[in-house]
Amino acid sequence: MKADLVIVGGGPAGLAAAISARDHGVERILLLEREQELGGILNQCIHNGFGLHIFQEELTGPEYAARFVEQLEARNISYELDTTVLEVSPEKEVTAINPVHGLFSIQAGAVILAMGCRERPRGALNIPGYRPAGIYSAGAAQKLVNIHGYLPGKEVVILGSGDIGLIMARRMTLEGAKVKVVAELMPYSGGLKRNLVQCLEDFDIPLKLSHTVVEIHGKQRVTGVTLAQVDENQKPVPGTEEFLSCDTLLLSVGLIPENELSQQCGIQLQPVTQGPVVSQRFETSVEGIFACGNVLHVHDLVDYVTQEAQAAGKYAAHYLQGGRRQGAPIPVLGTGGVRYAVPELVYPKSLDDSILIRFRVGQVYENHGISVYLDDERVLHRKKRVMTPGEMEQVSLDRELLAARPHLQSITVTLEEEKP
Repeated sequence: MKADLVIVGGGPAGLAAAISARDHGVERILLLEREQELGGILNQCIHNGFGLHIFQEELTGPEYAARFVEQLEARNISYELDTTVLEVSPEKEVTAINPVHGLFSIQAGAVILAMGCRERPRGALNIPGYRPAGIYSAGAAQKLVNIHGYLPGKEVVILGSGDIGLIMARRMTLEGAKVKVVAELMPYSGGLKRNLVQCLEDFDIPLKLSHTVVEIHGKQRVTGVTLAQVDENQKPVPGTEEFLSCDTLLLSVGLIPENELSQQCGIQLQPVTQGPVVSQRFETSVEGIFACGNVLHVHDLVDYVTQEAQAAGKYAAHYLQGGRRQGAPIPVLGTGGVRYAVPELVYPKSLDDSILIRFRVGQVYENHGISVYLDDERVLHRKKRVMTPGEMEQVSLDRELLAARPHLQSITVTLEEEKP
């Protein structure tokens, strides 16, 4: 079996990439999705807040996904559901399996990786206690409530203030459960400001920063947890322990890009994001294989996932039409509080009109500015009153800035304190 373009993943990134590639002239596209319907994680996100950037209106997750599924089907783009991709080779041979075709392989001209991300499990946390019923990741609880109609518990403690945890605090409350507290290890929340307000403050749900669960009680079912305050090294402070009775513990302790296929293929991964290192064309270290969405780095807004995937689809089409990266790449560096920046490489001879760099900061910064340096020359500076790890930042550089510096060695994104 052959295809011009194979896309792995049928969530918001894969859908937008497929539509964009078709609109840029790619005919034989095959999208592979492991679930039984398209849409990815959006299908269980029944709250609103999606689409403000792309559609200029508030949609629920299923509504947002449905718009792209309709566009996909209107363009007659082929897709296979209930299909697990087992391997992607550097030669762009994709091996997959499903109940209809069994084991099969596709030789692709280009591949877009759009596998999304998964939740960090309890096993990564090393919390003492038995393994009783009543411990769920926030995403698993969301699926139980929104898809299957089951309420996981009545008295709930949530560990982690990522967006899914905040949204589930509200969702469980609306379904009649009592959310006793949201505990967060860090001294700041990991979620969007709007979710803090709409999901916790509006429902009087307490948020305890610099706290964590140090023990889970119960053998058959969770009967309670012990919370403790942590110090600046994230170690529990003796004497601050507090017991809370509950029958359910939800974990919202981070998301990890699904990059097992990328690793098998030999794609270079970024150690901070755990996603592929990409150029401004979203091309990985393996020529002709592209990556976009949460498999690349975890986003705060699905609209940004869509924008990134649309660009990846366009550049995959350009690759199939003979476009190749040219010249030596310029590294993009994040320093001075910038945890990482995407893309990590810029090929100046393959630039469009501008380059968009997205990044996250490592802690809460107040009254700082975002600066971009081309070698030692500051070419951009923008003041920001507050920057938090939970909200993605971005800067745009014009092509002319890079074109005027033919011997440029590095692009640096950094934070600089504003003088009062």
